[in-house]
Amino acid sequence: MQSEPRVGCGAAILVDGKLLLIRRKKAPEAGCWGLPGGKVDLFEPVSRAVEREVAEELGITIHARDMLCLVEQSDQESGTHWIAPVYLVTKLTGTPTLMEPEKHSDFGWFPLGELPSPLTTPTVQAMAALRSRADIF
Repeated sequence: MQSEPRVGCGAAILVDGKLLLIRRKKAPEAGCWGLPGGKVDLFEPVSRAVEREVAEELGITIHARDMLCLVEQSDQESGTHWIAPVYLVTKLTGTPTLMEPEKHSDFGWFPLGELPSPLTTPTVQAMAALRSRADIF
């Protein structure tokens, strides 16, 4: 059980109308598809944290500059509370590869209108923010 909220980060990587998602193996939300990302370390700038997490999870390089939204996941039963800035990323370097098979079972590119199910709670929140962007939808 957490004693205070934690800070996470995520990346909505959208290239050619397709969103890059990973499938979680572990709680919270094991089996759900979600945005790549993770936790922010003490004194680490959030944009750098998301770049690091995406590189660790998928072996690609991104530049987190355009914040899409802030998502929140609070679960009193499990004793967890996460707050996470999500960045919109439209360019990447490298080819995505599953780098942490102990944490993720799969990844894929999905058209925005055909996302897999179930999605993680933060991904649902980020998709609502993405849909509000006239320059994307």
